[in-house]
Amino acid sequence: MYRTETDFLGEKSVPAAAYYGIHTVRALENFAVSRQTVHPELIRAIATVKQAAAETNMHLGLLDSRVGSAIFQAAGEIAEGRFADQFPLDALQGGAGTSTNMNVNEVIANRACELLGSSKGDYAVVHPLDQVNLSQSTNDVYPTALRVAAIRLLQGLAEACAQLQGALQKKEAEFAGVLKLGRTEMQDAVPVTLGQEFAAWAEAIARDRWRLYKVEERLREVNLGGTAVGTGLNAERKYVFGVVERLRSLTGIGLARDENMIDTTQNADVFVEVSGLLKACATTLIKISNDLRILSSGPRGGFGEIRLPDLQAGSSIMPGKVNPVMPELLAQVAYQTIARDLAITLAAQGGQLELNAFLPLVAANLLPAMEELTGAMKLFAERCVSGIEANSERCRFHLENSVALVTALAPLIGYDRAASLAKQALQTDSSVKKSLLDSGLFTAEELDTLLRPEALTRPGMVKRPTAAKPKEAAHE
Repeated sequence: MYRTETDFLGEKSVPAAAYYGIHTVRALENFAVSRQTVHPELIRAIATVKQAAAETNMHLGLLDSRVGSAIFQAAGEIAEGRFADQFPLDALQGGAGTSTNMNVNEVIANRACELLGSSKGDYAVVHPLDQVNLSQSTNDVYPTALRVAAIRLLQGLAEACAQLQGALQKKEAEFAGVLKLGRTEMQDAVPVTLGQEFAAWAEAIARDRWRLYKVEERLREVNLGGTAVGTGLNAERKYVFGVVERLRSLTGIGLARDENMIDTTQNADVFVEVSGLLKACATTLIKISNDLRILSSGPRGGFGEIRLPDLQAGSSIMPGKVNPVMPELLAQVAYQTIARDLAITLAAQGGQLELNAFLPLVAANLLPAMEELTGAMKLFAERCVSGIEANSERCRFHLENSVALVTALAPLIGYDRAASLAKQALQTDSSVKKSLLDSGLFTAEELDTLLRPEALTRPGMVKRPTAAKPKEAAHE
């Protein structure tokens, strides 16, 4: 069953049960590309904008209260997640988001018609453009809604950062006493504790969390009321000043009208800034993922200094193999985030003059990036970090068999002599401690004191426990 709707281009058949209308049907025909539909958070945010507009228009006497109330109720239902199947448009679309705005207008109008006792398509009762879109343009509705959607997802992302930071800090405390070999450029380096490594990762996540928290301030400035190009044409002056206040009340977000709405209408640099911070977070996550995979490699043929939780069988041919699937998932989401950042950057610089036509591409990458990072970090914290165990014996074995320990004694015996002893240990396949004892420079008791863990993992130089002078080698 179909109904016939008309626009200035002609007629189209619309499914009789559909809440959308002719503008959506045309967009469905034109933009069937990616199978990725418009992000539901953006739809929710646009519906909330429509609520704010309806309230403001009614308050100013521009919209009949009976019609306005039906519009407000219909938009509120959409903002709550109802009628999700009525927003089938491809996320990638021409027209700067006009098709998505039209889609929302039509669903609101047809639902409002139902609420007023009429039938879908009876636009004489509620018109999607003359009434639902009153005092608005896609060019102020869509950017404003994108900011609202981004803020909502950003808040969830910041919470995921906090959860991951907390999980890492718990491991920092748990592994504070696990002394291990540090590594630089994949070569043996001076000792650290396993807890210190987790502390560094936690601190990096804390920085990402703070940056994401602060960027919300820029997203709060919106151009709602600016209509087509930011000048506010076809919007009453009182509407321009009142609609953002209504939206602020509906969302609970500290939104503010941008003093220069032309700027906000044509420039999308704030989304590049947000995306850049997502990319920064992604690079941190990739670093952590790589480190955990290296430290847990093996279990026999690799580092094996930590154990990740066993989550699933890792091979269809090698029995008993378990893969580091959660770090791998995290890295893949992070790689995708970095790739999305490029698309957002290109879209933001691609606008011309008074409008950026490529905001749908921004939305299609920014919102999923936030959602994916949020989900990946939560899973990573819950299913990986919280279950990590230290292999203290393996950590101690690598440390004691490394020549890097001699670094701590270089201030006492000199760089060249320390290097010579390190080389000797490598050539004879013995420990540095043995080479030091054979040299006669230190007693076993002195070495036990000098190479104690607390002396090796904090600032300062080791000092001899007694005032005795070092023994001279026989040839000297």
